[in-house]
Amino acid sequence: MIHPFQGMAPRIGSRVFIAPDATVLGDVSIGDDASVWFNCVLRGDVNAIRVGARSNIQDLCCLHVTNHKWALTVEEEVSIAHHVMLHGCTIRRGALIGMSTTIMDGAEVGEGCLVAAGSLLREGFKAPPHTLVAGWPAKVKGPLSEEQLGLVATVWTRYVRYKEAYFRDGWAMATAPQAAFPEPGFAQGHPFP
Repeated sequence: MIHPFQGMAPRIGSRVFIAPDATVLGDVSIGDDASVWFNCVLRGDVNAIRVGARSNIQDLCCLHVTNHKWALTVEEEVSIAHHVMLHGCTIRRGALIGMSTTIMDGAEVGEGCLVAAGSLLREGFKAPPHTLVAGWPAKVKGPLSEEQLGLVATVWTRYVRYKEAYFRDGWAMATAPQAAFPEPGFAQGHPFP
């Protein structure tokens, strides 16, 4: 389901796959060639959510924001693995977030980082670029190995191929709905609820 909220309709780029049972609502922007998989929720009802081109949000992920304070940004070529919770954080280009990870308000994951499955990144946590982050609570473990760098660099490319396979199989490309009474997004002055 792709729905407007308070006049803010999701904005969807070219050749985007959004599974029919995913929920994308409100001030959400999804870049070209991105994918949002089964049973995900992207709820831009109290602040903005931005998903960059060629990024993938895998099955059962929940993306939300904090009213008046924390928007959520997932930059380009990011992979968010199954069952991840992102709340009011920033994920920089090319990062890979492992399954069942939770990333809280104000946290920032640097470019090309690998966050190990099952990690908890507390409020305000900062991960330098190209590092391994792991633990509950998470800590920076050090720079990525060559093998880890290769993994991070390839997952997003596979997901671009996967969504194209769905299109070839007849699944629909996502289209943005029209709001009955269009309103600007939060960054453009929409009042916070």
